[in-house]
Amino acid sequence: MASNSKGKRNGRGATDVAQSAVRAFAELTGRRPETVLGLKKDEDGWKVTLETVELRRVPNSSDVLASYVIALDDEGEVIGYERVRRYQRAETGGEGG
Repeated sequence: MASNSKGKRNGRGATDVAQSAVRAFAELTGRRPETVLGLKKDEDGWKVTLETVELRRVPNSSDVLASYVIALDDEGEVIGYERVRRYQRAETGGEGG
């Protein structure tokens, strides 16, 4: 299983992996992610960090958002996911939660 400089392994590139994570997250939670915050390859597969709205409020600057990490194997199958942070949209910086 050779890797190349574009992050492909077994024919799966970073874009494919991110799209798989977005689809899987939507199926598992019933929510659509707003954005992909990060993507990382490790020895077990891929870790994709997504951000989603958990609670809509007025004004939207007070929406409650959450970051989730979706773990996928090299074939793009979900092997785990967890919420790692919950915060208001207006929060800036930091990794607190």
